[in-house]
Amino acid sequence: MDFEPTEEQRMALDGWRRFVENEIAPVVLPFRDHAFSPDVAHQLLSMMAPYGVGSGWVPEEGGGTGYDFLTSGLLFEELARVSPDAAGLAWVAEGAALKLYANGSAALRDRYLPGMLSGEIIGCSAISEPGIGSSVREMRTRATRDGNYFRISGEKMWTSNASVADVAIVVACTGEQEFSMFLVDRREHGFETREIEKLGLNGWSMGQMVFDDVVVPAENLLGTLGAGLRETMKGFDRSRCFVSTLALGIAQASLDNAVSYAGERTQFGKPIAGHQLVQGLLAEMVSELDASRLLVYRALSMMSQGKRCEMEAAIAKSFTTEAAQRITSKAIQVHGAFGLTREFPVERHFRNARMLTIPDGTTQINQLIIGRKLTGMDAFH
Repeated sequence: MDFEPTEEQRMALDGWRRFVENEIAPVVLPFRDHAFSPDVAHQLLSMMAPYGVGSGWVPEEGGGTGYDFLTSGLLFEELARVSPDAAGLAWVAEGAALKLYANGSAALRDRYLPGMLSGEIIGCSAISEPGIGSSVREMRTRATRDGNYFRISGEKMWTSNASVADVAIVVACTGEQEFSMFLVDRREHGFETREIEKLGLNGWSMGQMVFDDVVVPAENLLGTLGAGLRETMKGFDRSRCFVSTLALGIAQASLDNAVSYAGERTQFGKPIAGHQLVQGLLAEMVSELDASRLLVYRALSMMSQGKRCEMEAAIAKSFTTEAAQRITSKAIQVHGAFGLTREFPVERHFRNARMLTIPDGTTQINQLIIGRKLTGMDAFH
């Protein structure tokens, strides 16, 4: 298997890297401790859309860039090296746009998709609920038919992009073990959000969403009644891969910071990069990063070929996010006492990496998915 970038991918990455460092980095800098405002979130998505970040998964005939998942993953990894918050914002918005493209009516696509692909409209996917976690079949948000409308009532939790979203792709129960997807417009139909303060990735909105008898037209149903759970589960493979690209970017930034600091900091008469134990830390970091990258690229490559990669995505997500924690922790160790301060970025990398073992299936949930594929036995019940 050859995961070396093509010449076309290299050229795209070089231009994207310069754009991220020169244009995106100054915009995100003030938002390391609090979430992007809606205006800044729209600005970032509008800036990134021409490069296929936030618009890449939708085919060209739908108005998107039509990137394969591996090419898109390379772009997200590079963005996450500078701003995992902006990468998360774009990844979630892009996922909502793809769900609309794949499942929405022509009228619904015509109305919302161009804005979602340009950054004018920000989307999110509302799935998780309080007390439910990964057991999506236990969700309690309900959508009840009322003539040509549905009435949606319930609460969603841990929803990325919640506070900045203009539209939400909401999964709700429409019958006995029947789950369906709806597009809900904040301004037209109304929903309330509350930002959640968290450990890391503080620029990237994560919040609670409340739907209090929200009335949406029946034509805002995405796909058919009862198809919501299947579409949600299909999206988890993609989500696990792209959470992993965020972990790769954070880990690469940590390694870069550690190598740079080790070359500059002197102790006992020479740069600490010349000390054996420091070189050992750096070697462990790069080895785990390379192993992680190969696992993620394998899963992305399979998705690009239209293959199911449930186990490969679970392996990539569980290994890479745990490895990112170890890599960022070693970066702090290389920095010594300075690694614990906010004068250097490694403490932020560590907090950001710690966030990623939880969403889209905790490490333990992904281990159960791997175990089920290996043994044919379901340990979830």
